[in-house]
Amino acid sequence: MDYLDIKKRIPVMGNYDVIVAGGGTSGICAAVAAAREGVSVALVERYGILGGNLTSGHIGPILGVVGKGTMRDELLKLLGVPDNDMIGKTALAHDVENAKLVIDNFISSEQIDVLMQTSVSDVIKEGDILKGLILSGKEGLFAIYADVVIDATGDGDVAFYAGVPYEIGRCTDGLMQPVTIEFTVSGIDESKGIVCIGDVDDVELNGEQFLKFTERCSKNGVLPRDLAAVRLHPTTIPGERRVNTTQVNGINAVEPEQLFLAEVELRRQIDILIEFFQKHLPGYENCKLAGSGDTLGVRESRRIMGEYLLNSADIVSGRTFKDVVVHKADFIIDIHNPAGAGQAEPIIQYVKPYDIPYRCFVPQKVENLLVVGRCISGSHRAHASYRVMSICMAMGQAIGIAAALCSLKGCSPRKLPTTEIQKSLISKGIELFD
Repeated sequence: MDYLDIKKRIPVMGNYDVIVAGGGTSGICAAVAAAREGVSVALVERYGILGGNLTSGHIGPILGVVGKGTMRDELLKLLGVPDNDMIGKTALAHDVENAKLVIDNFISSEQIDVLMQTSVSDVIKEGDILKGLILSGKEGLFAIYADVVIDATGDGDVAFYAGVPYEIGRCTDGLMQPVTIEFTVSGIDESKGIVCIGDVDDVELNGEQFLKFTERCSKNGVLPRDLAAVRLHPTTIPGERRVNTTQVNGINAVEPEQLFLAEVELRRQIDILIEFFQKHLPGYENCKLAGSGDTLGVRESRRIMGEYLLNSADIVSGRTFKDVVVHKADFIIDIHNPAGAGQAEPIIQYVKPYDIPYRCFVPQKVENLLVVGRCISGSHRAHASYRVMSICMAMGQAIGIAAALCSLKGCSPRKLPTTEIQKSLISKGIELFD
């Protein structure tokens, strides 16, 4: 590999108390939570739209649950969707077009500087202390500084650039869960059209379990081999289903050359699935594509190593922690098979509502950095539970508050007493302890 040494003079465009890198579900909650504490906040988003999987990802419903009183409750209300059970049986996928305006208003109601279509290119460090970010925008490279940076990029980009240790994929072979593009179909006859919430659903079609039927279609070549699990979620609009079925295995989402190949294949699969629905599913005869994700849905990439690594034993047992900042997180260990169709494990593992400790958000080796969202410190199996949007929203709120407190108190995240975060969360009506 050839290398190029660069020395370049770039402008410094701002100095903030808190920078949040990434405007997805955890990032928007972190930015709003920090701003509500009275600190200056910059939110950096690489796309031209905020919301991440809520909007450009076209993902729904909002799965998982957490303790009462978090920003999850606030956002569900703003999005006009009912509170749902952990697995999503009572859930409705939100209207993505409405969500775009909802999220913009959610952010613009606070004093936040939003930098759109701006990517993180590198970090500014002095020794082990993170000072700010080097960003790439429409007018070239520029820098911004902050007391604390929150990495909400999903892939842990900031932490990676800062040199924090990380893990990727499962320990046996490094493979990650497949990438997907979710899409919505409309024109369904609700008196006939089936709903299937996922791999735990035993709904039947013509006397046969629906997922057994789609598995059989996959084995017989009616559907592509890896599309054995067809998940059809109702939305807030009658006659619609949000479809979570397309997949490409063997993709490393932090290697750019792989992403276009996955995109082409996933969009090809959308056409195949719609034709399958029209031919084989009662009530879907006149269905048509109503919308799809603007970008790949990535379930898994880097997991940034922190002061504590949450493991599957913790979440299966419903472990509590003294330094809890997210309480009663609950979702199945949902490992989409990295090497084939359906689930990676023969029996889906349910968990007991568990805590996520503050130490999972504090990366090793680097000061003034916090991570949030699916890239926090955890094992491959634990990650398959906490990666869903409800839990990521609660993470974002807690860590936004933590970052603001660090700035106000002039201390690094590693030195911040967790009791200070907990006091702030409890004062807002958030359930943290039984």
